[in-house]
Amino acid sequence: MNTYLLFKSIHLIAVISWMAGLLYLPRIFVYHVENLEKKQVTDIFEIMERRLYIFIMRPAMILTWLFGIILIYLNGLEVLFSLWIQVKLVLVVILSVYHEYLGKCLKSLKDGTNKKTSKFFRIINEVPTILLIIIVFIVVFKPL
Repeated sequence: MNTYLLFKSIHLIAVISWMAGLLYLPRIFVYHVENLEKKQVTDIFEIMERRLYIFIMRPAMILTWLFGIILIYLNGLEVLFSLWIQVKLVLVVILSVYHEYLGKCLKSLKDGTNKKTSKFFRIINEVPTILLIIIVFIVVFKPL
């Protein structure tokens, strides 16, 4: 079996899983904020948010980074001198910061200190979509 293709496949699976969480978690936040007066409903959202973040998103982010770094190593570290990979890595760092920000939002919803509206969560839900589109085009076309 080709080890490079195996690692690339695992990297892509991890990216897809991570992106699914980055796209879904803010949507759950929208529903959570819109139902704050219903304790039983928000309790369910808190469980969903926590499980998504801890058991799917966090491992997927770690595997994305791990196998991405392995792929860079297998391609040769000189690939890091290419502008396209540098831009991609900056965008992935931004996604990672966004991921951690969602974790802070999760905590503020759980402890009742959230000041963000459902509209806010709808708007920030577009961030990973935009970054994903840019990253895919950069990786496929390597225009830089």
